[in-house]
This record gives sequence, structure tokens and C-alpha cells, in this order.
Amino acid sequence: MTEKRQNKRGIYILPSIFTTFALFAGFYSIVASINGDYTLAAISIMVAMLWDALDGRVARLTNTQSAFGAEYDSLSDLVSFGVAPALLVYEWSLSDLKSIALLGEIGWLAAFIYLTCAALRLARFNTQVGTADKRYFQGLPSPAAAGVIASMIWLKFWNFEFLDIGVVSFSYYIGIAITIICGLLMVSNVRYYSFKEFDTKNKASFRFLLLTVLSLILLLYKPNIILFTGFFIYLLSGPFITTIGLNKKRNQKKQAKST
Repeated sequence: MTEKRQNKRGIYILPSIFTTFALFAGFYSIVASINGDYTLAAISIMVAMLWDALDGRVARLTNTQSAFGAEYDSLSDLVSFGVAPALLVYEWSLSDLKSIALLGEIGWLAAFIYLTCAALRLARFNTQVGTADKRYFQGLPSPAAAGVIASMIWLKFWNFEFLDIGVVSFSYYIGIAITIICGLLMVSNVRYYSFKEFDTKNKASFRFLLLTVLSLILLLYKPNIILFTGFFIYLLSGPFITTIGLNKKRNQKKQAKST
């Protein structure tokens, strides 16, 4: 009896350990941003995403889901995918705008809007647990939003010379726009596929396996380009999925009225 009780307690600790690793990666990203190591800060956010994905799966596989784990995970997400990306994007580029009258205020305001939206997104998610459709997220998930910003910085998007136009590079405006758009999409009603129905136990086709292997090879070869492309496509997929869903509902209403 004693051994069973000890194992049970240990299993409940296991998901929290993964969450703590994700929290540490987010904190390390903040430290790296302050020290000016922006590439390491971006990579740390990616590492936090990996641990964040694992803690939920571990909890489900070991049947150790709990209210404490859900709250701890949300607090960890706020640091790793809220504070860390907001500080990273501000320190890496938006802070350069502070020397220019109005643009300086827009720079830190864009980062704060993103952080606020991330906090609101996580709070709303916690209130919808058990009631929302598991197939879709309502609003852009905070890890995906952080992934867009982190991969963009890892890609060194704002160092592209063809975007250097005038006193302030046009890339700064793009950076502000993407930061605010990511924030607003998190608190929107736009639906994003959750991939929670994807079952690894089911048999996969040869084409799917081949595509997975090729994706991994490309990811190892050019991780910053592949990650930015993947996250940006996912960012655009939400409005596309939502538009299709609204059109289906309209067609169903028209058919119902006609009958």
C-alpha cells in the first residue's frame, strides 16, 4: 500500500516538473533578452513550447490532470509566452524607436498590448475548460503567438536590407503590426485547429511518414525559416477556418429557410 501511494504522488509531480522546465526556459529567455542575446532568447521560447506541449501529454497519459496543474501551467505560459516574447520584441527592436518622438511610445505600447492580450487569452481559456470544443481553440493560442514573434526574431527579419527605407526601417512598422496582430488574435473569436484529436496510436500512411521525415530534415537544416513559415501559416489558418465555418452556417440557414 505504501509503495502505491508513493508512486501516485510521484506521478502527480511529473507533469509539474515539465511545467517547471517550461517556466525556466521562459525565464531564461527574459534574462537573455536583457543581456542582449536575442537569438538565444528566441530559441529559449521555442524550448519552452516543447516542454509546454509535453506536460499536458504526460498528464493525460498518466491520468494525473488536476486543477493545480492547469493553473500552474497557465502561470508558466504567461511568463514563457507572454512576458518573454513581449520583452524580447521590445528589447530587440521596438526599443530603438524611443529616440523618435511618437514611435517610441508606440514601441512599448505594442509590447504591452501583446502581454495584456496573452494574459486575457489564458484567463479566458481557464474559464472554458470542459465546455469549449476540443477540436478548436478560440483565439490564437499564446504559444503560437509567441512562436511567430520568436521565430521572426530568430530569422532576423528586421535585418533585411531591402526593408531599410527612410530614417526608420519599414521593418519596424511591420514588427509593430505583427506584434499587435498576434495580441489581438489571441483575444479574438477566430478559431484555430487544436490538433488534440490527432492520435499517434492510429496507423499513418506512407506519404504522411515521408512528409514528416522531410519536414524534420528541413527543420534541422534551416530551423528559423521553417519555424517562422509554419507559425505564420498557422496564424493565417485561423481566419480561413473561421470564414469557412461562417459560410457553412449561412448556407445551412438558407437551406433551412427554403425548406
